[in-house]
Amino acid sequence: MLYSMEINETEKILIQNAREYYEIGLDAEKKKNYNSAITLYFKALAVFCDLLILKKIGKIPSSHSERFRILETLDKEIYELVDRDFTFYQNSYRARLGLDACSIIHDDVRRISEKIGIKI
Repeated sequence: MLYSMEINETEKILIQNAREYYEIGLDAEKKKNYNSAITLYFKALAVFCDLLILKKIGKIPSSHSERFRILETLDKEIYELVDRDFTFYQNSYRARLGLDACSIIHDDVRRISEKIGIKI
């Protein structure tokens, strides 16, 4: 399902933030700083989810757990991606992750941005 997005000021800020996280994540990935890239990609992913939630129900979640609860009922496909990728994000604090994990979350950011109609 492709979501239609009319853009207000808050949404513009969210889009700018997501693009910034994504672009800096690309730089980190090119430098093989995979943990940093994963963290930044997950932040972009979370912001795109918040944008979707804002458009669909008119609010921005205040925490990861609230985001997950809302996504689980709002869009099961996105929920499953974010739920899986959250593990990479958490592990990036306490383990050295590599290109495989980075590529998965990178692809998921692109997939979600396309699904909600935002070009990155």
